[in-house]
Amino acid sequence: MKQSALLFVAALLAFSSSALAASAPQLVKKWETAAELKTPESVLFDPAGKVLYVSNIDGKEPWGKDGAGSIAKVGLDGKIIAVEWVKGMNAPKGMGLVKDRLYVADIDRVMVIDVAKAAIVETIAIAGSEQLNDITTDKAGVVYVSDMKAGKIYAITHGKPAVWVEGLKHPNGVLAQGGNFYVLDSGALLKVNKDKSRTTIVDGLDASTDGVEHVKGDEFIVSCWAGAVYHVKGNQKTLLLDTRPQKVNSADIGYDRKGRIVYVPTFWTNTVVAYELK
Repeated sequence: MKQSALLFVAALLAFSSSALAASAPQLVKKWETAAELKTPESVLFDPAGKVLYVSNIDGKEPWGKDGAGSIAKVGLDGKIIAVEWVKGMNAPKGMGLVKDRLYVADIDRVMVIDVAKAAIVETIAIAGSEQLNDITTDKAGVVYVSDMKAGKIYAITHGKPAVWVEGLKHPNGVLAQGGNFYVLDSGALLKVNKDKSRTTIVDGLDASTDGVEHVKGDEFIVSCWAGAVYHVKGNQKTLLLDTRPQKVNSADIGYDRKGRIVYVPTFWTNTVVAYELK
């Protein structure tokens, strides 16, 4: 009887472990573009246009003002539509859409692209900015851009920029979602409250935190430039992807919430990889 009981308990534990592993979130690779992109730093999913925009830093230096940067256009099947869809930037990074305008962070300015015309129609200089990185937009059309070096987040309202939050360490990924605002800051996911105070949701992520996307409820996907992608639920984190040993980066991700597809730019490897979040 004792041996039978022990065997039953062991079987139950094994089943529980298998069930837990099966229910844990995971990324399943769907496709990878050809290695024709030019140091892709950020991916933005456009649900209306059913296309991906990818910022190409290009050039020899990720923060160089060399005029080599561009935006690529990629189909949802992974086929590259245009490597240099719009040119004329320096080192473009994060992007955000407001109606038919694509806003792009470009070191110390934000470039505005008319999507229909595939042309830059405005340049918004941000005085005092040093390393503009990620962009997010809210329902009112306000554009927020992080300055990683200065530790600030700017808000651009009706084309006019102003400091919105300051005193951060090295803010990168930003996300305006459902009336809330989130920022990645040196290995932590923070919530910026209405009074501009900050609440830590989770920390202990790879210090190179880069992109953040909302899944649902209190769930997020967070990428880290060094090559790590996490699933965050509440204050718990799960490592979904780790390409650090292969030295393959995972920069500023894009996300298709309906299809549950995570788009990961690989930076120096010059591709974008699509994964389904299971």
